Amino acid sequence: MPTDANRSPFQPLPGAAPVAMVQIRFDDRLLQVPAGTTVAAALLQSGVQRFRSSAVSGAPRAPYCMMGVCFECLVEIDGEASRQACLVTVREGMQVRTQQGLRSFGEPAAATVATPMPVEAGHDA
Repeated sequence: MPTDANRSPFQPLPGAAPVAMVQIRFDDRLLQVPAGTTVAAALLQSGVQRFRSSAVSGAPRAPYCMMGVCFECLVEIDGEASRQACLVTVREGMQVRTQQGLRSFGEPAAATVATPMPVEAGHDA
C-alpha cells in the first residue's frame, strides 16, 4: 500500500523491464505514461480518480471492469466524446478530457430509422 496519499496504487512491479513513455494531456495536466497501455490504465497509474461524472447525480465515476462492458471509463479523446478509455491505447500527444454528464449519441443515420412496412390489400397485418 502506498505511503503517499497522492501516489497511485497502480505502479509497475518491482524488477519489471523499463518501458518507453509517451506524453499525453489529461484536462490541464501533462502526464508521462507507459506506451502501449490503455488510456484507463495510464490514467489510473498517474493517480487520476475521476474519469467522468454521473448523468443523474454528478457523482464521480472511474473504470470498473477494464474490458469495455460497464462504460464507467468514458472520456473525451482528441475532441471525440464518449470514448471508452479501457479500449483505447495511448499515443504521443493524445488529448484526454473528463467527460461531464450524459453520453452523446448523435442523430441516427437515415438507413437505421425504422419505417412501417406497407400492408398489401387483402392481407391481415
